[in-house]
Amino acid sequence: MCGIVGLHLREPSLYPRLGELLTGMLCQVSERGPDSAGVAVYGDPRMSPPGRATVSLLTGSLTPDDVGTRLGSALPGTAPAVVDAGQTLVVNAATTSEELVAAAKQVLPGSLVIGFGSDLAVLKGVGHPQTLAAEFGLARAEGWQGVAHTRMATESAVTPAHCHPFSVGPDQCLVHNGSFANHATIRRELVAGGSVFDSDNDSEVGARFVAAQLAAGYDLEKSLKLLCERFDGFYTLLVSTRDSFAVVRDAVACKPAVIAETPQWVAMASEYRALAGLPGVESARIFEPEPEEVYAWQR
Repeated sequence: MCGIVGLHLREPSLYPRLGELLTGMLCQVSERGPDSAGVAVYGDPRMSPPGRATVSLLTGSLTPDDVGTRLGSALPGTAPAVVDAGQTLVVNAATTSEELVAAAKQVLPGSLVIGFGSDLAVLKGVGHPQTLAAEFGLARAEGWQGVAHTRMATESAVTPAHCHPFSVGPDQCLVHNGSFANHATIRRELVAGGSVFDSDNDSEVGARFVAAQLAAGYDLEKSLKLLCERFDGFYTLLVSTRDSFAVVRDAVACKPAVIAETPQWVAMASEYRALAGLPGVESARIFEPEPEEVYAWQR
């Protein structure tokens, strides 16, 4: 049992409240996953300023100063800035995301890239979700979209690296409630095609499958339809890119999910109470997603 929440804002006047609203949603599903939690935020000007690439890192014993100094030496003239979010460090710099990721892998041995792109910051940690929200400084975050997950581990270890969201493509994220029965088979196929995995979490297999479809030129809706054709098991997925926000459930649809939609926003959660504090929810269209139907919204 895990908890999923996500918020896609259509009304720019709400962008300054993204973190506040997402914090409230996340805390309402804390008991569904008290082991650990993770958050993805799109468009926060502090963590991912416009015109700068962003990479989110688990750095072990390396301090923010260590990370800034090493990346500055590897990328002269890019002025890396490091945001300390507790167990996660978020770095932005005046370069491309590909160059920033490559530099991080080169000069920060033992560190793990958990998210990258032009607009995305990913924050992960072990502990109670409410405590982690404060550690992340989530309530201060701004932007147009956010995804969060509380984890009750069943398939793999309880570490920051095993937390959701899994972000394995540029500005892409996946969170998952459930389990994939045939993940080992699909993992082998993806590895044979060149994918490199960071964990033994079955959810990462789903994330890398979707990333491979997006890289092949499919849109997010088609990528999730292909996932439904290939993956067996029980799952509710919330998948996001910088331009899209999508939900899909398996053919049995035993994992809970509810969607609410207004002209100002679209939100999804494992339980309705996570939506109850959103502005204007009393007039929202509220529904349960149908089995194997992909629901997608564009920015």
